[in-house]
Amino acid sequence: MRTIIALLALLAAGTVARAGSAAPVSYDYPWCLYGGELGYSGDCSYETRAQCLASAFGRWILYCDVNRRLLFERQQAVQQQDLQPRRRHRRDY
Repeated sequence: MRTIIALLALLAAGTVARAGSAAPVSYDYPWCLYGGELGYSGDCSYETRAQCLASAFGRWILYCDVNRRLLFERQQAVQQQDLQPRRRHRRDY
């Protein structure tokens, strides 16, 4: 019984350690391959434009563009900054 509990504890520790060092999800990369059978969301697993173009080479109706999800996140961040009140200089006359 102790052996089974020890094995389960070891397995749980290994699972937690592996989950913490997981690679980024494919939609976190800045370049995506769009078109054809990939649909609107595309394949966003490319770190550079060159990688994306190499994957699109020879495949019909596919093109590379920046990741739309990352553009949306950047746009949201800029809008959040614009909503913060700006300090105005007070002038005493």
